[in-house]
Amino acid sequence: MIRVLFATSEVYPLVKTGGLADVSASLPEALCRLEYDVHILLPGYPAAMEAARSEHALKKASIQVGEYGVSIWQTRLPGSAVTLWLVDCPALFDRPGNPYQNSKGEDWWDNAQRYELFCRVAAQIALGQAGIHWTPDIVHCNDWQTGLIPVFLERHQRRPGTVFTIHNLAYQGLFPQEIFRALALPDSLWNMHELEFHGQLSFIKGGLVFADRITTVSPGYAREIQTPEYGYGLDGLLQHRRDRLSGILNGIDTRVWNPEDDPCQDFHYSRDSLENKLLCKARLQEQLGLAPGNAPLLGFIGRMVEQKGLDWLVAGMPSLLKLGCQFALLGSGETRYEEPLKALAQQWPDQVSLTLGYDEVLSHRITAGCDLFVMPSRFEPCGLNQMYSLRYGTLPVVHSVGGLKNTVFDPSDVGLDEANGFSFQEPTARSFLSAIERALEYRDNQRAWRRMQHNAMSGEYSWRLRAKSYGDLYQQVLAEARQ
Repeated sequence: MIRVLFATSEVYPLVKTGGLADVSASLPEALCRLEYDVHILLPGYPAAMEAARSEHALKKASIQVGEYGVSIWQTRLPGSAVTLWLVDCPALFDRPGNPYQNSKGEDWWDNAQRYELFCRVAAQIALGQAGIHWTPDIVHCNDWQTGLIPVFLERHQRRPGTVFTIHNLAYQGLFPQEIFRALALPDSLWNMHELEFHGQLSFIKGGLVFADRITTVSPGYAREIQTPEYGYGLDGLLQHRRDRLSGILNGIDTRVWNPEDDPCQDFHYSRDSLENKLLCKARLQEQLGLAPGNAPLLGFIGRMVEQKGLDWLVAGMPSLLKLGCQFALLGSGETRYEEPLKALAQQWPDQVSLTLGYDEVLSHRITAGCDLFVMPSRFEPCGLNQMYSLRYGTLPVVHSVGGLKNTVFDPSDVGLDEANGFSFQEPTARSFLSAIERALEYRDNQRAWRRMQHNAMSGEYSWRLRAKSYGDLYQQVLAEARQ
């Protein structure tokens, strides 16, 4: 049985700021079902430590890392059989709210120290130096917060294999050169081929340079990040390591996201019996104070930031509202997008519902109750919401990038027999609006619409095949190590 240490800075339901948390919960569980022995390693944030105490967690080890005393606690991920290890260092991780930022939305001043310690603890566990009688064959690292783990393991001859997954290359863990000195990293690492990036320390380069394999969360994104447009200055490095780079599409938890028995819904339906989807829509309209009826209802769930194409959405809404469309919007983000959306909700109260923040139950109800789900992202490494909406027969309208391109297929590209949504190519508000207008035309053709809903709900979105791809990758890494 292959042993995997899965190092991550967030995991649902204990701490979540984005899709990384969902992947960090679902992928390890799917790997365990394939008989991999997976242990998740997570910083000991307050919510995680509280959950561990309530489950009578076991202290596995106490170690000293620099000036900090660290305890490693063992418990189970809530709602799962997967083993969870927590790196308990109160001075660095016992802080309220967002794991990366304070209440003012500013990055914690010592984020480099926090995640450098987390990486050192992971490396000690991996090398059997933490006093724990379990060592991994593979260390699977995720995003910049774990980028130094392959660095710390590289110089050891007898070490586990390493896999580094890029969930979003826009976040790189960049810090001033003096932080590099303060962390007492070897001077030999300070060069453009290793951890230095335009005069700064780059955590993510540790993973990109030193990991045995690099993955990202869709084949489309794996290609895009090798270009200047999406590579954030790292496209040259990624091109150099392209033989070690692959894209494996994320999956979703199809037990949680299931229109046939979703506990968040008052009504349930399937691809062969869609009548109750209309009742979900009526209930959502009632809950959100939208006018009842058959008006096209468009949903959006996500961060209200430029990456998600919020400027295109705001620009297109007035003309769609004049056509009679309704909107159910859920999320939060930058004031420059929240304020115009608030104004539209006040101006069109029967047609626009805006809920700032996040509500898990409401997200399920929007996914089930809407006719269309919009994702005009400028870039999208994988995306999960489009797969949730496909599963529920709510046809997505997406910008054809990254994982969106790998999961949403437009009738103009593949024909009606394979189409499951709508896409646009040009990164403009006009192109986005045209895609929605085209979708509304298809909605008027009930036979074509039902065909596309059936296609959408027939897709394979679970982690089963994706987890097998990761397992195959782990075995390739181990086979190469034996050569």
